[in-house]
Amino acid sequence: METMNQLPKSYITECGWLRAGDPTDDLVISSRIRLARNIEGIPFSQWASSTDLKRIAEQTRKAVSNSDHLHNPDFYAMEELEPLDRYFLAERNMISRELAKSGIERYVAISPDQTSSVMINEEDHLRIQVLMAGSNLSRVWTQIDAVDNELEDHLTYAFSNQFGYLTACPTNVGTGIRCSVMVHLPALVISRRIDKVFSAVSQMGVAVRGFAGEGSEISGNLFQISNQWTLGISEKETIEKIEKLLEHILGQERKAQEKLFEENRCQIEDRVWRAYATLRYAKVISSNEAIELFSSIRLGLNLGILNKPRYESLNEMILKVRPAHLQKFAERAFTAAERDEFRADLIRRWIMNGDS
Repeated sequence: METMNQLPKSYITECGWLRAGDPTDDLVISSRIRLARNIEGIPFSQWASSTDLKRIAEQTRKAVSNSDHLHNPDFYAMEELEPLDRYFLAERNMISRELAKSGIERYVAISPDQTSSVMINEEDHLRIQVLMAGSNLSRVWTQIDAVDNELEDHLTYAFSNQFGYLTACPTNVGTGIRCSVMVHLPALVISRRIDKVFSAVSQMGVAVRGFAGEGSEISGNLFQISNQWTLGISEKETIEKIEKLLEHILGQERKAQEKLFEENRCQIEDRVWRAYATLRYAKVISSNEAIELFSSIRLGLNLGILNKPRYESLNEMILKVRPAHLQKFAERAFTAAERDEFRADLIRRWIMNGDS
């Protein structure tokens, strides 16, 4: 398997994981499962020597190339990719921000359909992940479990009969599984009930983070909900727990939306149409402002105030307006001010041309 030093053009125009799963889901943007794995007898990545890192990469590369479920993936060395390409992959959720900042002997293998990736020499030797649109944790698990089993046919994982899979961070020891769903909860935020809801679920071992994951700020009423613990609970039990909590949270959001619209119809319609007008006519828009405005548009779709854009198209735009995506799409580097102008123009054309 050869290492590629630039991203194919198809990556710019198509996001495979947005096509898989359920892109029409009104409240759930995406579902992701990540598995942390390490190779037996080799120090964790942070303590590994350059020789160790090379061994990990060689062994994993061979295993990945023999995976039927990864379908002959593209293989990238972080040190050979331009910084813009690395941050593009991070925005696309194919790699972590940490891997994007890394260097020598750090790699990623990405399936052609962009639903699966294997990060190599991140915090753990392997970070296997599968990502799909909508609420699809069970389907995502079927895919990632198959990939994991194939890789384990060629790799000897670090495993303890007492503790399970051994990982660099103690919070991943056990199954090494991290299940995440990206949800849109505008009504709970507007009604100021979001803290109460999340306070309750956090006591059940669930973490809530911002749009870009750990350490990121909340933007566009988008939240990433994931399990915190991996020890003493099976993979299927973890998935069932997240799905049950997700059902509860989404039920609360739907009730909050109905109540908001019933009690504050004029204000909600004004919020939606102001957002639409800004997106339709603005000459300058920052990425954070665009994400916030898209949130109001999505709420308008939920409540029947708007009949377009399609949820799938809106999900695409949430990615396309981010800095690295804009520059890859334009095929040139931008200053911050130029990005804001180009972003506004892209959104205007999206609306005017009927792409929405």
